[in-house]
Amino acid sequence: MNKLRIGRINYANVFPIYYTLEKEFDCSGYEFIEGVPSYLNRMLRAGSIDLSPSSSVEYLRNRAIYKILDGVSISSKGPVGSVFLFSKKPIESLGASLINLTVQSETSVALLAIIIRRFYGMDCRFERSSTPDANNADAFLMIGDDALKYKAKLKEKNSKTGKTSVLAYDLGELWDQKTGLPFVFALWIVRKELFDPADPLHQVFNKYVRDLNAAKDIALKNLPEIARYSPLKAFMSEEDIIEYWKNLDYDLSEEHKKGLQLFDEYIV
Repeated sequence: MNKLRIGRINYANVFPIYYTLEKEFDCSGYEFIEGVPSYLNRMLRAGSIDLSPSSSVEYLRNRAIYKILDGVSISSKGPVGSVFLFSKKPIESLGASLINLTVQSETSVALLAIIIRRFYGMDCRFERSSTPDANNADAFLMIGDDALKYKAKLKEKNSKTGKTSVLAYDLGELWDQKTGLPFVFALWIVRKELFDPADPLHQVFNKYVRDLNAAKDIALKNLPEIARYSPLKAFMSEEDIIEYWKNLDYDLSEEHKKGLQLFDEYIV
């Protein structure tokens, strides 16, 4: 039997949903393929996977081949907690400085460009880097678990020295301050053929949609239990992990879609 090929972002922000999905539901019809958002974007576009929680900018740029699952996303209404611009000087003073960009993300890169150019009116230079925190730049963008880990190290360093050597700007918070709308970082993106009843994976896909929505609801009610199994425990307390998840927004309401539409207008 062919399995539904599902992308799995190996970040802590989706850990509660995947943990619950695999613990509570029959996943024998699913094959999970792990990767960072940019990698899963390419696989989804090429048809190497059938669906994935993936960058919202990937959907916006390729709507001809995709549909999205309603009611679920990875968003924030204010701070997202894991997408940061780390800067050696105040953001408004960056001017034409060099900013290193993570190679793991498309949406966060596009969002940062909007913040720097449209919101602050600056003309910074951007460079992709597999080691964005290298010393060649005045600021750098990090996302996901890498950002959480760097933020934890920075907090520890600042507490020891009593000084703030690097400033941390949460991109979800900056977007909220300027727009008052949620920011949708990722959507559950599906190749259109799966919605066709004639597709051999259509029934498995329908089951996955039911399982996913149920897993989301169960996970959000059991965050303290799930936190005990999170890889984040290597450098964060369970209390901080739960707080991080609670600040995330996994819905996709009309307000979220307004934020997504504004983002689309800005990147165009």
